[in-house]
Amino acid sequence: MNHTLLRALEESLLTPAVRTDRERLLTLLHEDFTEVGRSGRRWTRAEIVKSLADEGERSTPTTDEWSFSELSPNLTLLTYRICDPGTGSRHTSIWDTTGDAPRMRFHQGTPIVNR
Repeated sequence: MNHTLLRALEESLLTPAVRTDRERLLTLLHEDFTEVGRSGRRWTRAEIVKSLADEGERSTPTTDEWSFSELSPNLTLLTYRICDPGTGSRHTSIWDTTGDAPRMRFHQGTPIVNR
């Protein structure tokens, strides 16, 4: 799978323009999408689309440490870090490339706690 494309799609999901665009979210998120948020809460596709539509203004975070692993011919595991001060977290997504365009099936965010 084209890792450049998957990274671009993932990064688009961090932007306010896409996060508040219901139709774009429905295109990017697989029908069976689930998320485990930074709080530990489990979200369905419908819940996350509704929540993001109501999200206030925010800046697009800075990311690094991108990694890609092919889980199968049609599934790619993508990991990265959000490294903005005070909001550091690690993120994992699984992208399904079965159809005409990649769609995210799973996402999890975990806060980085410095000890």
